[in-house]
Amino acid sequence: MNATIANDRNTDHVDLLMNKVESSADATARALVNTVLSPRFYTTRFKDFDEINVEPVRAEWDAMMAEYEGDNNHDHFQRDARFAQEVNQLMPQLTPELRQEFIDFLISSLTSEFSGCILYNEIRKNISNPDIRQLMTYMARDESRHAGFLNQSLKDFNLGIDLGGLKRSKKYTFFKPKYIYYATYLSEKIGYARYITIFRQLERHPDKRFHPIFRWFERWCNDEFRHGESFALIMRANPHLLTGVNRLWIRFFILAVYATMYVRDHSRPLLHEAMGLHSTEYDYEVFRITSQICRQVFPVELDIDHPAMRAGMDRLVEISAAHQRAKARGGLIGALLQGVHAVRAFGTFARMFFVPVKSHELPEQVRVAPVW
Repeated sequence: MNATIANDRNTDHVDLLMNKVESSADATARALVNTVLSPRFYTTRFKDFDEINVEPVRAEWDAMMAEYEGDNNHDHFQRDARFAQEVNQLMPQLTPELRQEFIDFLISSLTSEFSGCILYNEIRKNISNPDIRQLMTYMARDESRHAGFLNQSLKDFNLGIDLGGLKRSKKYTFFKPKYIYYATYLSEKIGYARYITIFRQLERHPDKRFHPIFRWFERWCNDEFRHGESFALIMRANPHLLTGVNRLWIRFFILAVYATMYVRDHSRPLLHEAMGLHSTEYDYEVFRITSQICRQVFPVELDIDHPAMRAGMDRLVEISAAHQRAKARGGLIGALLQGVHAVRAFGTFARMFFVPVKSHELPEQVRVAPVW
């Protein structure tokens, strides 16, 4: 970590402490925020989902539907007696800074999971395609469980969020259906990679597990993995989504998802340090796993080890922190500086977009196993 990023990290901590979440109203207000880095709620053009044809991957699709119907996690998201005991034992030991970073992690994760639940339910209600309706029913079921389980942990801090109110009040962003395919596939697969990396680390170092929710991550992230498999099959069954100009869109969404994660994670360094992880090393391990998985469907992948790519990621962290300082400053000068930093971020992202990518042939079999 260079000195600039270390200093910016301190700025992020100041921002977290100045905007502490101390009540359910604060938690809801944090979840309602729409920024480049915060999870959003989405809507789309539903009629396009009626045109999806999964016949080219019918055998793999039916096998996956049988897995969903089997619902091997139907009893997983239940808190045991040990959960409450660990909460009471471990939470008082958290520093105020780590407590705020963990709460921010819970709110962000809940918002993301609930976003999926809402989107999948809306698609289900507005289409007639039986294959996709069945899929969306199962996926909404899973995401609802995830969001509810996260909300229970927020309630341990007396910070529970009114999910119905969040659904009514948060702004929605329109995405074309193909953008939904790319972004949702990536978010589900990177969600798997994030959770399994944390689970494996704490499996090796149980003394670093500062909250019981992490014990649930292995089976939890297998839900995320299966959700990603669903969109992989949809895209492979409709190969026009993976050719021509769509290769550029794929490239864009991979970079956007990776960059967003990198900047957001570097604003929560204590969260990773408490687990014995370093934010940079953790993120690149997640990128590595996600890139390996995505070879099942995406014909291109980012060169995450390219010096320009790595320098760009660090530059975005620096710009994000500078933008936060300008926002906190306020007034005309603060507004002008925010504009300057937005231009800097756009330029950095554009340079990263043109870093050469790796291309490869897609495998004959689409589905892969969660073996990481």
